[in-house]
Amino acid sequence: MAARDPDRAASALAAGMLERVKTDQLDLLDPASIDAFAARYLDSGRPLHILINNAGIMSGPLVRDARGYESQFATNHLGHFQLTLGLLPALRAAHGARVVNLTSGGHRVSDIRWDDPHFTTGYDGILGYGQSKTANVLLAVELDRRWAEDGIRGYAVHPGIVLGTNLGPWLAAGEERTPWLSDDELRAMGLIDDSGRQIIDPDREMKTPQQGASTTVFAATSPLLARIGGVYLKDNDISPLDENPADFTFGSDPVPPSDVVPHAVDPESARRLWELSERLLKA
Repeated sequence: MAARDPDRAASALAAGMLERVKTDQLDLLDPASIDAFAARYLDSGRPLHILINNAGIMSGPLVRDARGYESQFATNHLGHFQLTLGLLPALRAAHGARVVNLTSGGHRVSDIRWDDPHFTTGYDGILGYGQSKTANVLLAVELDRRWAEDGIRGYAVHPGIVLGTNLGPWLAAGEERTPWLSDDELRAMGLIDDSGRQIIDPDREMKTPQQGASTTVFAATSPLLARIGGVYLKDNDISPLDENPADFTFGSDPVPPSDVVPHAVDPESARRLWELSERLLKA
């Protein structure tokens, strides 16, 4: 399990898991850290059967990495893209591998901002998050097209609405976080009760962490997907395509839909994003 803080990652493991799970350092906002992690894994000589690209940041004020790239696009997409490319020899060596990208129904907020992906003029944190989540889906689509013949399949997963997972905006470039929505806003959305406890209602996509992880496990392991790839999954199934999506508004009640929309699975956009991402990594 790779993390910016391996000690904190280790402390999150269930009792007894430390004997079975190794933690290692990886900062997806730092290209050198990504290359170093990939090199360490390749040096181990182990094949890689399942890669789950799960890390992410959400909204908040504008933060840029050392290259000047907007941090949500750089972390949620480019970091995972660079990591996946770096681990390609190990994925091929598995002779049957899956790459699972965690996305969100928030992909509906924004297509890729082809003319200004890093918000050089104007900034909207929610649009930045939506763009990065669209990129997660497009990466799964194009990865599957390019690598399926090597036995490597790609999937994008919407886990549902899962509170209490520390996903939220950075206050700055450090670790301190502030809630994305206040308790009053969460209560108005019907996500927490009067005492501040999360309301669990899977039929409305409000899930526990374990329920939210279920579709990730499905994507990574289910034999039902043995001959299927490049798809967006939710609720342990392939999402229908919403060809006429209404406006998506975070914080709305009822909870907005999360079915995949056309801009996130467009094959031409997927190829275009792959090529753009390669150029950005070389810049």
